[in-house]
Amino acid sequence: MSAQTSVGSASDAPLTHRQIVTILVGLMMGMFLAALDQTIVASAMRVIADDLQGLSAQAWVTTAYLITSTIVTPLYGKLSDIYGRKPFFLAAITIFTLGSAACTFAWSIPSLAAFRAVQGMGAGGLFSLALAIIGDIVPPRERAKYQGYFLAVFGTSSVLGPVIGGFFAGQSTLFGVTGWRWVFLVNVPIAMAALYVVVRTLHLRHRRLDHRIDWWGAVFLTVGLVPLLIVAEQGREWGWTSVTSLLCYAVGVIGFIAGLLVERSMGDEALIPLRLFANRTVAWASIGSVFIGMGMFGGLAALPLYLQIVKGASATQAGLELMPMTVGIMVGSVLSGQLISRTGRYRRYPIMGAALLVLSLFAFHYVTADTPLWQSMIVMVFFGVGLGFNFQPLTLAIQNAVNPRDMGVATSSATFTRQIGGTLGTAVFLSILFSGARDKIAEAFRALAPGADFQAALSNPVGDTAANAAFIEQLKAGQRAGDAAAGFGNALSDSSFLQRIDPRLARPFLVGFSDAMSTVFLVASAILVLAFIASLFLPHVELRRGSAYNARNEQDAAGASPQEDGAATVAATGQAATTTSEPDGSASEPGGGGRSEDAEQLPPTSTVPASGHAGAPPPESDGAAYQGRHRG
Repeated sequence: MSAQTSVGSASDAPLTHRQIVTILVGLMMGMFLAALDQTIVASAMRVIADDLQGLSAQAWVTTAYLITSTIVTPLYGKLSDIYGRKPFFLAAITIFTLGSAACTFAWSIPSLAAFRAVQGMGAGGLFSLALAIIGDIVPPRERAKYQGYFLAVFGTSSVLGPVIGGFFAGQSTLFGVTGWRWVFLVNVPIAMAALYVVVRTLHLRHRRLDHRIDWWGAVFLTVGLVPLLIVAEQGREWGWTSVTSLLCYAVGVIGFIAGLLVERSMGDEALIPLRLFANRTVAWASIGSVFIGMGMFGGLAALPLYLQIVKGASATQAGLELMPMTVGIMVGSVLSGQLISRTGRYRRYPIMGAALLVLSLFAFHYVTADTPLWQSMIVMVFFGVGLGFNFQPLTLAIQNAVNPRDMGVATSSATFTRQIGGTLGTAVFLSILFSGARDKIAEAFRALAPGADFQAALSNPVGDTAANAAFIEQLKAGQRAGDAAAGFGNALSDSSFLQRIDPRLARPFLVGFSDAMSTVFLVASAILVLAFIASLFLPHVELRRGSAYNARNEQDAAGASPQEDGAATVAATGQAATTTSEPDGSASEPGGGGRSEDAEQLPPTSTVPASGHAGAPPPESDGAAYQGRHRG
């Protein structure tokens, strides 16, 4: 395999703090673009779905975005390992911008979902490549020092997103364009600024490695993933055992098996090298990420709907009412990051975080239409802390456990598994919500309709006269057809009329919809129990003090052969990694008194650098797999 060294402005010397901050400016612009888009769209989704007559089908908009972003994430990671991060980061911003512009022309939920799919193709690179570059240039032990910059990005987007999204969603038109369409159009100038900043600031030396591209792996990954996600979304309408559903199951399983065979045959050049999952840290962190993604996206999809539909909040208010969760995420991330930086131990935080997520979602299961908002906000804080305890540590664990030359594909694999979980979680949980909502609404109607308040509202309703009259007529038509709750049937496609009719008439819908959400939160908490179990098996690996970028530069300068690659990594990072199990919250440090029974075996290429650190290549790699992915 041939290699070429690209000549750039970056030197071979370790990056200074100023150089790192300069690079982070470009990364933050790209991440801000994607983070802001998520919060803006989430806060405006109900208005968009109502306008396009598709509230119950809104999951397609999110699912399409997640499908494409999930599929392309490994491609970005693998290609950026070969050709460098910058061109693909720029391509991701460009594709995301084109998708945003296309979304402004959506005329229906299916068309919006298609354009969101284009956006997802760009978003898949924005997050994974930014995280990979951070993993390249910032040593694991020092990463918390720079974490505040990225927390500022997410914090700012969390505050601005709901305000901007609510403002646009609340405008009928703005400069001749429907208000909610600006939710997507606003990305264009931000993306242009991001492109300019990245071109000017992101300059990293890269040694090109000529690999084969695993296109067949990407094809079978798509064939396996898409049918399963489609049936997760449409199964409630088709029937889970219908011919169409069974066909989707079959195609998905065949695609998945074929993909595994292709990845196995491609070896190190696979889109997602299977050898990575022989590493215990990568394997258990990936399993945990799938379940964390399911619970996280399931909760994030349901909470805004609860606030807007059940509590009657506007899009802007709902976004701001989610701020306690954002604060919790920031607190959890900062606290875990600082403690990890000081101690070098990360294993305990995913365990505590998963436990908090389980308890939080179980507590949400008891939230009803009458629950005071402040009580829900307290649960949001703990839910956010649980997410904060998992966001950085799981990615950090994977990045720290692999060869620096695998940084891109390892980071994208971590993002990929979380997005797989998120895509499944969004489709499955919204399917559970809307498939159960009609029955729950009917139950609530049968319980509340005979009551004095509801009957008084029928006789003398308050609010919008026309809306009340239309709703009462629908109820009467439903009674004649033997289904008195039929008057609420259209609310699952367009819930905007609920804010105009008498609150006493709307109450059966609000109670029923809230009860359906309780089922979603209960299922999500059960799934996150699996994430908690997976986190218990996560081994502890002592964090390196040097950056992957400097390690690769050392290898390139030395012209490291495959046999020398492991030793070069240790010398460059300045400290070798030691792996222990830490079952009781403690870990045996390098040079410390012994190991736990579950200690990982270090690869046979262990060396002792001149600095005196007892060392080995980044641990948990089988010796042959770790040594030099680059054949010089």
